[in-house]
Amino acid sequence: MKKQMRIAQVAPLWLETPPNTWGGTERIVSYLTEELTRRGHDVTLFATADSKTEATLVPIWPRGLWTDTNIGLPEAVFGLLYKELLERQGEFDIIHDHCEHFTSSFTPFLKPPVVTTLHHMLVEENTILYKKFPQVQYVAISKDERRSGPGINIVKTIYHGIPVEKYDFSARPKDYLLWLSLIAPDKGLTEAVEITKMAGEKLIISGPIFPQYADYFEYRIKPLIDGKQIQFVGVCDHKKKVRLLKNAKAFLFPIFKRREPFGLVVIEAMACGTPVIAARSGAMPELIKDGETGFLVDTKEEAVRALKKIDTISRKYCRQHIEENFSLKTMVDSYEALYEEILAKNASKFSKFNK
Repeated sequence: MKKQMRIAQVAPLWLETPPNTWGGTERIVSYLTEELTRRGHDVTLFATADSKTEATLVPIWPRGLWTDTNIGLPEAVFGLLYKELLERQGEFDIIHDHCEHFTSSFTPFLKPPVVTTLHHMLVEENTILYKKFPQVQYVAISKDERRSGPGINIVKTIYHGIPVEKYDFSARPKDYLLWLSLIAPDKGLTEAVEITKMAGEKLIISGPIFPQYADYFEYRIKPLIDGKQIQFVGVCDHKKKVRLLKNAKAFLFPIFKRREPFGLVVIEAMACGTPVIAARSGAMPELIKDGETGFLVDTKEEAVRALKKIDTISRKYCRQHIEENFSLKTMVDSYEALYEEILAKNASKFSKFNK
């Protein structure tokens, strides 16, 4: 029987954990927290007060900062988060922080070892920052992300995993394409609409519109929505998202403008049996088997040609690919092993120091 560990999971405070609608990082934190708790570990989740968990919840703020219209200075709330963590750090063997650059500057004040998963794209600014804290054990979520951050103390690459049984499979999709994500200029939505129009297909769009991207939606996307060929259905809870994913004949992920570090919705789509057409960039070649679970493309024109071959993809194999490579068990096994390895090394160092 494995030794029980006392683990702190520190969630970002932008949304509740798990999120009611959109929110990839918070969903992964929830999946990890609940499975570690189920395995018998003593897990404490630092998150918003409206989060739901079987672990011990330490509430930091009443609701997610992106949905709290009264918030003027969100950075101050992250200060409150670390005040709680600093005061309670003696309760933990290991701390897993998912807040990245918002909290990395606090890590030198923590005595337990700190693991930080890099959920977001590495750019010059956060790469420089993470290099300043080599005592943190950083985890990349793809091999491509790891390559993009030379000099950071990245100790392991761990792919996201999902409870596949919570994603219904469909072998017989309906006649539409799907784009689902945060509505923002760099998420490939404009390109998805253009591909759809070029191919003469139908597209359903789903995702939240946050204030900073309201103008993009209002002036760039909304004029393209006609309610027939291009439809917008707002945000989705998990049930609605799965229904949209499993009934789509293809999922479009044409992110040509950024180096996507993972793309949780890509594996969610394939778990439902839906092949993905994605830009050949970032982590996509690691997630998608080109010609087997979808197609990797370099241009919009290539995406249109790929759509004509979408019926050659086995939806059953898409599901199998996720079960074999991106399961919740695989992800949690990897994190559990990493925690144990780090604690064993720390115990060995402590033992040598006291001889």
